[in-house]
Amino acid sequence: MTVSTHIAILGAGPGGYVAAIRAAQLGARVTVIEREKLGGVCLNWGCIPSKALLSVVELGDKLKKADELGLVLHGPAAYDLARMGVRKDKVVASLVKGIATLFKEWGIEQVIGQGTLKNERTLVVTKPDDSRLAIQADALVIATGSSWPNLPQFPIDGRQILTSQQMLALTQVPVSLVIIGGGVEGCEFAALYSGLGTQVTVVELQSRVLPLEDEDISSTMERELKKRGVTVLTGTTVESLERSSDAVTVRFKDGRAVSVEKLLVSVGRGFNSRGIGLEQAGVRIGPRGEIPVDDRMETNQPGIYAIGDVTGKAMLAHVASTQGQVAVENILGHRRAINYDVIPAGIFTLPEVGRVGLTERQARERAAARGQDSEQSVKVGRFRYGGLGKAQATGDTAGFFKVIAEAATDKILGVHILGAHAADLIHEAALAMQVGATVAQVAGMIHAHPTLAEGLMEAMEDVGGAAIHVIRKRAGG
Repeated sequence: MTVSTHIAILGAGPGGYVAAIRAAQLGARVTVIEREKLGGVCLNWGCIPSKALLSVVELGDKLKKADELGLVLHGPAAYDLARMGVRKDKVVASLVKGIATLFKEWGIEQVIGQGTLKNERTLVVTKPDDSRLAIQADALVIATGSSWPNLPQFPIDGRQILTSQQMLALTQVPVSLVIIGGGVEGCEFAALYSGLGTQVTVVELQSRVLPLEDEDISSTMERELKKRGVTVLTGTTVESLERSSDAVTVRFKDGRAVSVEKLLVSVGRGFNSRGIGLEQAGVRIGPRGEIPVDDRMETNQPGIYAIGDVTGKAMLAHVASTQGQVAVENILGHRRAINYDVIPAGIFTLPEVGRVGLTERQARERAAARGQDSEQSVKVGRFRYGGLGKAQATGDTAGFFKVIAEAATDKILGVHILGAHAADLIHEAALAMQVGATVAQVAGMIHAHPTLAEGLMEAMEDVGGAAIHVIRKRAGG
């Protein structure tokens, strides 16, 4: 297609707005349809607001150690959730304004309203005043994301039974809270509200919290949550709910029960693929409600692309952003695909988690599937935060680094970090995997001292049993 190509994008979340800017950079005419706010769920009701609140709790955790660090405070620190919320909203508003400014600078047209596909090249937008606008384009990008599920057993009322969006809008700290689901969102909210002083109970159907993470991460996270006073119930689920005017009584299938002020439903998200006219445009929808796409992000209907959560791929904001760039670059004649094998991710608990690549179990299962001895073909290196001078100096000694490698090739298969700044530190490992660096090459790179990044170096060295700051018995000693 030529540079005069008109691209219409349905949705302005982290996938849609990034796609719009990239398309405009490449010379396309761009129209974005969004019924709510620029930035989507991640910016307005998810990633950013939760991190704004968590940053305050993280600071509060530091202040609790003030005496042992030699910092004299006149009385204990106290949280004001209402004021924290005001700051959170300012952070979000500033970022939303930043996107609007970028749209203006790049000449991107924004249309507010509910968009529906009329055919393979036309969107009809119903505006807030109920007027309608038809938009014809050379290519369409579906970036409608995902939303909180409506589960009959957990009837959301916005008062006692809440979504994460509603939890982030609270101005008073609840006395007690049950979180249904011990995945990423559930654990982040457990860290947040336990830090604020709420008595938190996390309920997870699987045998461990963070069930998709490496088992060492899961077990350590459960231990860290318990240190924060969180009650963790795994291998069970809710049998029934009973609501009164001031409490929700939750009865579990293992016979236990608890009465709490609030209940957070954190058990997955549904794809926003219904009611947007995909059938009229001939776009196929998958069995889970996802929109299947090829490696160019194109659907079965030529000229219609889909990106972000609605594709059913990795449901991460940064993946959506990359998919958005891939989609519009392909529309405009630039061949590009995504390497889904190297996707770094962060979990913003206290302490944080960073990970990229395979878990240890996945690596060993893949080796076994190839007929290899899974114990001999996979090597693992570890290093504790407590062994780092920087961690000792700052008091951030909880956590570890874990490297999983292929023995025969020294290839890095996965890296998992739990500890301070883990979500930032993981990117060195991701870059190494992206460019094909070996364990030895990362271990051999000079790392600055004193830094937390030295822990990754030591874990890489430990794959071969050569970590300097790990105590081992000498051979024959």
